[in-house]
This record gives sequence, structure tokens and C-alpha cells, in this order.
Amino acid sequence: MIPQLRGWSDRYGKAGLTVVGVHSPEFPWEKSRERVAAATKRLEVSYPVVQDNDYAIWNRFGIRAWPTAVLVDKKGVIRHQHIGEGGYEETEAVIRELLAERE
Repeated sequence: MIPQLRGWSDRYGKAGLTVVGVHSPEFPWEKSRERVAAATKRLEVSYPVVQDNDYAIWNRFGIRAWPTAVLVDKKGVIRHQHIGEGGYEETEAVIRELLAERE
């Protein structure tokens, strides 16, 4: 999913899209800030990534699987959620719809 997030950030960032990665660790060794920072650098992640070691964000959005993409509109309402890989065309279509609502 990282290549798609990177592409969406590049394509739609100036139009108002904000991509934020959320790292919710599956294993204890994934909780290290240094490891997360090294991984984002290695994977050339250019958008912000927050560390969710206590699963507060995970629980707030009702996430139950990795990866999950959540699109939130300008009012903070969840407008789209996709669980797992794939569904990129559908997600991108919703991104375009949400950005059009800004006008």
C-alpha cells in the first residue's frame, strides 16, 4: 500500500489531500521509535507517520486488519474504508470525490 499512498500524496497533496500513515505494531519489536523511523526512511515514506503503540487510533477507527485505508472528510467523518491490499482504483475515486467537495 505504501506506493499507492506515496502516489496519492504526490498527485493530490496540492489539491488538499493529507496522507498520514499510522503504525500500529503487530509484534513487540515493532514498537521501537528507531525501527519505525528507519523503516520509513528505507521505504522512502515522505508523508507523516504516527506511532500507535497503544492502539488508540486503531481502536478509534475500528481497525481490525493490516493494512486498512481510511478516508476522512474535512469534517472528520469517515467516508471510505478499505481493508487489505487492492481496491486502489475505488479508493482513488473516493479521494477525487472528496477533493471535489472542497470547492
